[in-house]
Amino acid sequence: MPANADETEQLINNAEKAGADFIEVRLDKFTELGHLAEVASHGKTPKIATLKLASQCGKFTGTESQQREILLSAAKAGFAYVDVDLQGTNPKKFAEEVKSNGTKVIASFHNFTTTPAISELNRILDQEISLGGDVCKIVTTANCLEDNLTLLSFVAFASKRANVVCFGMKEAGRVSRLLSPLFGGFFTFASLESRAETAPGQLTIDEMKAAYSLLEV
Repeated sequence: MPANADETEQLINNAEKAGADFIEVRLDKFTELGHLAEVASHGKTPKIATLKLASQCGKFTGTESQQREILLSAAKAGFAYVDVDLQGTNPKKFAEEVKSNGTKVIASFHNFTTTPAISELNRILDQEISLGGDVCKIVTTANCLEDNLTLLSFVAFASKRANVVCFGMKEAGRVSRLLSPLFGGFFTFASLESRAETAPGQLTIDEMKAAYSLLEV
């Protein structure tokens, strides 16, 4: 999670060299808000602006109002996507504000304790579609390997309804992180290097590419 534009641009360079299809810029610790346009235009890869409150297991210590002000600034600065938390206050209204700038919305939901049943995952997806998500992101916590089966089964059908990003966090969820795109997931997340993860259980981009190569996909 970079603190300034120079750090962010270097990470963008590294991500592009690694062959990332999208780059999520975590703004939790970013202090140079006047440089958001420079960050958005740096490189050629589409960028996602994400800013997570402490209550969402993020590192941003400000209020929800401040969080949204920064994310709207990112939309106006030219980020391709903005992450809108489904569990925030009136998320549909905020999503409409983001879209009014020509920015796409990633409707985002996280469960930090468990993986719900498929019926509940479908209910969440319905809400994200109703919100207007161009991408519907549902991230749960995998407490056992069987949770991966739930998530991959869900993705296989949900991907026919929307651009879905869905996998489980923690070590037990690595299977779904890796395989979800093979079951129809729009994309998945990877860290640039080990010990630089922004969520538990992330594999590095090199590890994921090596695994896909072994699977010949």
